[in-house]
Amino acid sequence: MKQYLLSVVTPTGGEPPSPEALKEIMTDVAAFHDELKAAGAWVFAGGLHAPDTATVVRVTGGETVMTDGPYIEGKEYLGGICIVKAPDLDAALEWGRKAATAIPLPIEVRPFVDEESGR
Repeated sequence: MKQYLLSVVTPTGGEPPSPEALKEIMTDVAAFHDELKAAGAWVFAGGLHAPDTATVVRVTGGETVMTDGPYIEGKEYLGGICIVKAPDLDAALEWGRKAATAIPLPIEVRPFVDEESGR
């Protein structure tokens, strides 16, 4: 079975959800994760802190330089991830649809590179 990354695309700025709305979203996310686990599709999931908490590590000429993140300023950032097992892209896209229903944000679905074929 292949693995797919479901990325939560989070807008920069904007108003965060109210505590009541966030509670409902988190309940929906927990139900989504439970469904993944029951289906045997669960691998890992987690939310990420905002980009301003990042540290970028670079090695140039043998020297390590660390700077405050983010690496790239943008209108959106990676707000969380979920890694799922699915037999094919269509099944992974269905998990993406369910994730986008639970989390009212866009979800990007991407396959991992197959170690054997390199694709």
